[in-house]
Amino acid sequence: MSDNAELVKLYSSRILALTADMPFTDRLPDADATVKKRAPLCGSTVTVDVKMQNGVISSFGQDVKACALGQASAAILGGAVIGRTVAELEAARDELRAMLKNDGPVPQAPFDGLEALLPARDYKNRHASILLAFDAVVEAAQLAQAQKE
Repeated sequence: MSDNAELVKLYSSRILALTADMPFTDRLPDADATVKKRAPLCGSTVTVDVKMQNGVISSFGQDVKACALGQASAAILGGAVIGRTVAELEAARDELRAMLKNDGPVPQAPFDGLEALLPARDYKNRHASILLAFDAVVEAAQLAQAQKE
């Protein structure tokens, strides 16, 4: 397959649709925790704000400056993050990492939309950007939960 055909496959219409419809793009002024992460290789950055109540994410905001794959990942995260525990977010992050780096299965619902990123397995230089939002939300949720204990 030519390089152009590979890029078309990677940046599918589904990926591009996700980037255009990212939820929770407003920051939270009263967040319990805020974490900013940067992927050094590509320069992508993600900042997430979380509020936690009764052990779950109750409010979420994100500022995403990333490639389309990083934006798509953040959009999928945003669509499923409310009501999730730290453990659920850690599992989703770990499943996404395994999917990309070890040919693992697609993460379980409600993060199964990450299946759209399967073609990115072969593009190791994109993995950090794809993982960025998940790394940030896990750290923020851990910090927020620690403050509540």
